Amino acid sequence: MDIFGIFTMFGGLAFFLYGMSLMGDGLASVSGGKLELLLQKLTSRKWKAVVLGVFVTAVIQSSSATTVMVVGFVNSGIMQLGQAVGVIMGANVGTTITSWLLSLSGLSGESVLVKLCKPSTFSPLLALLGILLYMTAKEDSKKKNIATIFLGFAILMFGMETMSGAVKPLANNERFCSILTMFSNPFLGMAMGAVLTAVIQSSSASVGILQALCISGSVTYATAIPIIMGQNIGTCVTALLSSVGANKNARRASMIHLYFNLLGTLLFMILFYGIHAIAPFTFLQTSAGAVDVAIIHSLFNIGSAIVMYPLSNMLVKLSILSVPENTKAHTEKRELPQEFTALDERFLNQPAFACELSKEATKAFCFSTRECILKALSLFQEYRAEAARDVRSLEKLIDTYEDILGTYLVRLGAAPLSGPDSRELSIMLHCTSDMERISDRAVEICISLEELLNQNLTFSNKAKKELGVLVEGVYQIVNMTSQAYLEDNLDLAREIEPLEEVIDSLNVTLRQRHIDRLRNGKCTIELGIILEDIITNLERIADHCSNIAVCMIQVNSGSFDTHEYMEDHMKKSPWFYERVKVYSEMFSLKNKGKEE
Repeated sequence: MDIFGIFTMFGGLAFFLYGMSLMGDGLASVSGGKLELLLQKLTSRKWKAVVLGVFVTAVIQSSSATTVMVVGFVNSGIMQLGQAVGVIMGANVGTTITSWLLSLSGLSGESVLVKLCKPSTFSPLLALLGILLYMTAKEDSKKKNIATIFLGFAILMFGMETMSGAVKPLANNERFCSILTMFSNPFLGMAMGAVLTAVIQSSSASVGILQALCISGSVTYATAIPIIMGQNIGTCVTALLSSVGANKNARRASMIHLYFNLLGTLLFMILFYGIHAIAPFTFLQTSAGAVDVAIIHSLFNIGSAIVMYPLSNMLVKLSILSVPENTKAHTEKRELPQEFTALDERFLNQPAFACELSKEATKAFCFSTRECILKALSLFQEYRAEAARDVRSLEKLIDTYEDILGTYLVRLGAAPLSGPDSRELSIMLHCTSDMERISDRAVEICISLEELLNQNLTFSNKAKKELGVLVEGVYQIVNMTSQAYLEDNLDLAREIEPLEEVIDSLNVTLRQRHIDRLRNGKCTIELGIILEDIITNLERIADHCSNIAVCMIQVNSGSFDTHEYMEDHMKKSPWFYERVKVYSEMFSLKNKGKEE
């Protein structure tokens, strides 16, 4: 092989690795993080964990990515080691799908069916279809992600063909064949496979490179088998690296992955070469094809899963022995809801999944905010010191949640997100800020009511009834806003602004009536100050609800111009005035102004 052949080989390798990465990104984007979320939730039983591990890995085309997610789940405390074992076993089986796809390059024959199955036949068609979809699709749409999958697969197969063509002349090169023969030594072959996979961080890619070499006819079974065994060990490096700095259970999960592959490889090598020593396998010196590599890879991983499944508890015990409990005194982290512990930095490498986790956490954040403000509003009916303490305690937790979630969302914003995920991120960033401020207003309301109690002050019956109407309106707008956000209900979100307009009008009216009572000597300055604080906080809560609703509507419409939205509805929409009329009648101050 001359220098140009070397350039061609490395160029083919570059296309191959880029195509695999592109196809994997497209598959991950199409799945939208839903599969990984399913993996998080449906691993209660070991056999389910195995099946889901196979399925998720087959779809996202990366056992390393699946295993890193498992480490993240265990680190977050949302998955137990016993569940992690099943997913890891399934991931090793699921990764064999890639080798079968790549084995299509090794097909030979003249029949029409064989020719149609050859990548050289259908890859150009996929590339053409992919580029047409890509050029006609909207920015960051699902159609564009599908186009990315087609283009990635076509580039991958082109790289595979280029590599195979470049190394084909080496089949008759004695020096090259002698180098490959050196790797027929089981230990050297395993070391080669492990190092190659550890460097490129993908067993699927390293198996593909081996298959490309096999197509040249220069790789024998004696060389291919130990390299494949080493590749299964090398893929553990990614999980081991991801566990650095994680808690002990996460490190144990990465050790389970290592032990699973090490013990499976050791068992296979002892049995295979033990039998070979007694009754030599004559096929070892024959050339192995791409399909043969896929068969060996599949048989090993499926066989390992079958053998190790009953021994899964032993793998857990080994991992615990390897990463023992720390006997030194240590401070445990404050226990957080699962939605927030799930926000592990390892998932940022899977942006679609990280976005799904963030959505779950934001919904939990919304629930907590609603609980906080509704509990504060209930104090207008009957003030209870215990409930007021609960409001303060919940507000402190909400501050913690906002800090965790906000930091994670900012980091997620630096990741390559699809169009829908980018819009979702924008909504979450804006809305969590308003949700946190609503909880602050809840505490302010508690302070005002406590001040009334401590100073032994009370509002007149007229003021109580008027304030009760305002509280009812705020109670309604909080419930509507939280429901709209939790259900992603844009129709309900559009109802928020008319109600907020009515609440603003109520505030103006209440202030004016308070001034009238002051002039008539029916109210004191002290009561007036407290009433003003309460009215202001209730008005601000409605404003924050309006901000959340407008954000949802505007971002989903592809823009974020609050002023433009308000102008369109305030001045151009008959529907808006009709809804304002409905809510005005619902929260009317009529008959609330008579003294009893």
